[in-house]
Amino acid sequence: MPLIGTLMTWTELDWSALERLRQKFLSSTPGAAAGVYWETPADLSSYDFTYGERIGWKWDHVLRELRLRHWQPATTTRSVFDWGCGSGVAARRVISFFGAENFDTLTVWDHSRLACDYAVSAAQAAFPSLRVSVAAPALSAPLSALSPAGSIGLLVVSHVLNELSPDALATLLALVARAEAVLWVEPGTHAVSRHLGSLREKLLATASFRVVAPCTHQNACPIFAPEHTRDWCHHFAPPPSEIFANPDWVKFGQRAGIDLRSLPYAFLALDRLRDAPPPPADLARVIGRPEHFKPYVRLLNCDSSGLAELELPKRTDLALFKHLDRTKAPLLYHWRHDGHKILAGTPVAPPPV
Repeated sequence: MPLIGTLMTWTELDWSALERLRQKFLSSTPGAAAGVYWETPADLSSYDFTYGERIGWKWDHVLRELRLRHWQPATTTRSVFDWGCGSGVAARRVISFFGAENFDTLTVWDHSRLACDYAVSAAQAAFPSLRVSVAAPALSAPLSALSPAGSIGLLVVSHVLNELSPDALATLLALVARAEAVLWVEPGTHAVSRHLGSLREKLLATASFRVVAPCTHQNACPIFAPEHTRDWCHHFAPPPSEIFANPDWVKFGQRAGIDLRSLPYAFLALDRLRDAPPPPADLARVIGRPEHFKPYVRLLNCDSSGLAELELPKRTDLALFKHLDRTKAPLLYHWRHDGHKILAGTPVAPPPV
């Protein structure tokens, strides 16, 4: 097994560790406190190289959306706290995206000491100038004691919600309440997404947060209207196209029982800039994937007016019809529509580099 910070290869992968981890993932009970997954550093290395990399692709897509929205942490936000860090892939993706020079410290916490040690070592290898540490107190202390003094800068939370006990969730929300900004990514299942959405409602009601994404408004989430009980706010990240020609990734997908094409996720980005300029009134976020039929495309659209199914006839705009089928970008648009019929639409363009 390679040292942390060196490049792992498929020949060094511990397939038995991955199979054991897969069985633990499948047997975990939603809403119950998770046991410690990791038994050896090899578990974390193999996880980080495979399952962790797939989580990294979700984070890449979220971060691209934040760029489309012209968002980045405030210049005063110089610290990152990765709660429930696992192998630390989420914090590393965030710090790399925004630039390690923009942060001074990274603090990690996980109920596994092995995970904390791995996350610290991997971050130090990736960002030598960053001060990296494990959150005090000792990991054996009750979760309720995990309360670093003062404010928290950028709080990073990734794929934890399905495993939290009520006490652990309360601890996490107490940390969220003290953060300057929060980036939170979860699996895109119906139950987890709606749970994250319910936390959004709670946080907007009790704390001075602004929703940055995925919402295009600060209104109550329309997903929770009685007519939308079957809907959930989820999105899909595109995996790198080259993995489909890579026999090792294909083998991993088969052994893990994973569809490599599908990376559903839910997310929430918050900050304290309540007086920031509001987004354009016509800005909309497509939920899930557009459905393509021969004469039209149908999509679930969320904007400041609520949640609605819209349709774009193929004959109205052939280029846009094809774009909605092929784009890999986050589905942010400016629409002009008459009722449920889209008359014109423009994808949000990335800011100039």
